[in-house]
Amino acid sequence: MRRRLPPLGSLRAFEAAARLGGMTRAADELLVTHGAVSRQVRALEAELGVALFGGPKGRLRLTPEGERLQTVLGRAFDLMAEGVADVTARAEGDLTLSCLSSFAMRWLIPRLPRFQATHPQVAVRLVTTDFSDMALPDGADMAIRVGGPDWPPAVDVRPLFAEQAGPVLAPALAAGLKHCRPVDLARLTLLHTAARADAWDRWFAARAVAPARATSRQFDHFYFMQEAALAGQGAAVGYWHLVADDVLAGRLVAPFGFDTSGRRYVALMARPARPAARLFADWLIDEVAIFEQERPLPVG
Repeated sequence: MRRRLPPLGSLRAFEAAARLGGMTRAADELLVTHGAVSRQVRALEAELGVALFGGPKGRLRLTPEGERLQTVLGRAFDLMAEGVADVTARAEGDLTLSCLSSFAMRWLIPRLPRFQATHPQVAVRLVTTDFSDMALPDGADMAIRVGGPDWPPAVDVRPLFAEQAGPVLAPALAAGLKHCRPVDLARLTLLHTAARADAWDRWFAARAVAPARATSRQFDHFYFMQEAALAGQGAAVGYWHLVADDVLAGRLVAPFGFDTSGRRYVALMARPARPAARLFADWLIDEVAIFEQERPLPVG
């Protein structure tokens, strides 16, 4: 059914004048002239066929019809304001982000306060996972994943950075090696994760090295493996963006530098992406640029 309503401008002018008690105050709130509000109210009275204000010009008062209309319009404008605020909050005010646990702990979480400081209107809800599932999880606005190059066709992909891999170990453990050749690492306990069980095989193969079978330890999570490496329990294949702070601080050494693994970190977003997701993706790209400028990749 088609709604028959007077122009919204005249309803808004009357509601403001009735609520604030005068045309001048309504004009100040609406950023128009006194005459504009007065004309809008007269036009509304003419269309409705009733007087909404009575009394002398300097002391206007609402008529009974004006009081009833003010009550209805007050509720209606409040409801409209609530609806607009709800839509705005959904568009800007919250972001559900699915992120790999290790990346969240070692890279993202330390930087999130900077995002919140510059974008306080966006509340980030972080959901971590240990699986690099390429699909965007239900309920997530964005997912940070590593893999490629084939990404799901139904999502927008924002490249972040190429993954760089290389052996890392505690300085004391490295100092105990008589030589520092790739094959010498096989004399140490080789640490790896369940998700990257072939990391050492790939690294040795890239150097055409076939070491004798080495002792190894497997961890469920990268950050557990990294803690073991920091404690001197063995050598691990680390990833630059996750180990950079420890390497630069001297807690770990990377004697052979880092090589491109062939994988890439990306931000996956639904189509069309929500404004909050686009805003966060732009911030991520800026943060990656800052990281790479402040922490240039070491070479072996």
